[in-house]
Amino acid sequence: MSTPLLPGATIGIIGGGQLGRMLAMAAARLGYQTIILEPQADCPAAQVATRQIVAAYDDAQALEELARDCAVVTYEFENVPVGAAVSLAHKVAVYPPARALEVAQDRLVEKTTLNAMGIATADFVAVDSDADLAAGLETFDGNGVLKTRRLGYDGKGQRLFRDAKPSDAAGVHASMGNVPLILEAFVPFEREVSVIAARGMDGSVVAYDPAENVHLQGILHTSTVPATASAETLAQARAAASAIAAGLDYVGVIGVEFFVLGDGSIVTNEIAPRVHNSGHWTEAACAVSQFEQHIRAVAGLPLGNPRRHSDCVMENLIGDDIARVASLMAEPDLVMHLYGKAEARAGRKMGHFTRLKR
Repeated sequence: MSTPLLPGATIGIIGGGQLGRMLAMAAARLGYQTIILEPQADCPAAQVATRQIVAAYDDAQALEELARDCAVVTYEFENVPVGAAVSLAHKVAVYPPARALEVAQDRLVEKTTLNAMGIATADFVAVDSDADLAAGLETFDGNGVLKTRRLGYDGKGQRLFRDAKPSDAAGVHASMGNVPLILEAFVPFEREVSVIAARGMDGSVVAYDPAENVHLQGILHTSTVPATASAETLAQARAAASAIAAGLDYVGVIGVEFFVLGDGSIVTNEIAPRVHNSGHWTEAACAVSQFEQHIRAVAGLPLGNPRRHSDCVMENLIGDDIARVASLMAEPDLVMHLYGKAEARAGRKMGHFTRLKR
């Protein structure tokens, strides 16, 4: 795609959750139409998009329709089948590139790729058997986090080991489904931060101020800006995110999560080749949100200024938290965003709000 998309062009979005919804809203503000590819007919994104193709993400006919009717295709989550992205890319521009999906979908590939770029991560070992796990536990002094290499998010697909003996590995691989696993050493971090960065088609990169994140039961609870860390540490995080985007020949918004150690150094936890929950604060505290920034990038438009105009705290509304909405909306300087989900369930993200600090 050599020239920016003109208003009225159509952008395809694979995935119909809340991230797809907010991307579709941002696209509409810039004059674009959107088509959502999502198997769930009543998905949140379809409520605000131009239309929806109700089909599996790898349905050949649906992908053909998406390629035919869209000028560019993007996605809202990292578990889009890589084959579908590669197939689409032969017919229509797809951003971020399929390579980013390949890296992000496998935690072992992700960490190996980041290390090759000179980006520090937790120490890790591949686990394909109980024997591998036993050896890894011995290497890491009995401590570590065992994760599925693929899938798993918000704390799912993980098992914690503390002061474990090699014999504690017996039966674990089978209990986790006999799938490829990765054991990561504990990182003695003081806080978690994330950087939302964007890279344009011309290679330009902008990054929002890092957010400090707090998780509860494996799910993001709050993101606070500015983060409590030194200027040098935050600059390291921005530089790492920019290097990762360049190394992947990336186009679009990327989220990069970091651990901050006691000496101020950083260790990269994971990347997300998409808009990110910890960047939702940007819609309230910046002139250009992460969602508009992503649409700008994939449409070939100039990237916007990521500067924030307010300090803020973003908080997720999980499950029954939806009952708090009316009372929260009575607060001044609070920006509410609900996702259009009909049913509140434990652990389900129903919306978020951002408190601006004046």
